[in-house]
Amino acid sequence: MRRSKNEELLGDGVNKSPDPVDVHVGRRLRLRRTLLGMSQEQLANAVGVTFQQIQKYERGSNRVSASRLYDISKVLGVPVAFFFEDIGDDVTSVRKAPSVPDLSGLAEPAIPAYEQDPLQKNETLELIRAYWRLPTEHVRKRALDLLKSLSGRE
Repeated sequence: MRRSKNEELLGDGVNKSPDPVDVHVGRRLRLRRTLLGMSQEQLANAVGVTFQQIQKYERGSNRVSASRLYDISKVLGVPVAFFFEDIGDDVTSVRKAPSVPDLSGLAEPAIPAYEQDPLQKNETLELIRAYWRLPTEHVRKRALDLLKSLSGRE
């Protein structure tokens, strides 16, 4: 039985939720864009799409093509691999993926993922922006030393 285009896009035709990998890529896209202080509209203009399309990419509801991801990576100043960093078993285990040969003896053990990645929090982004707005490298170093001492990590 031949599948319709919509069924192909939705996978099994029943589950309409975004693929967890697309959601992860979207979160990484949003993280980098906001770290740069770039609006969705600015990114959209730079890569030739609408800001609504960027919103859909960031939610994972639209899959980013390889060529578009390449363009986005150039605009955001990161390698394409950046969008797949920190992808954990929590993301890959819940999706229906093609069967893969057992290479367990060759892979490094997976690092358990946090329930909510602290790098995704607005507080973290605000902290990073504030840090880079400090006037000099000397002041930034003193601020970092202060934070390390407050956290008990020297």
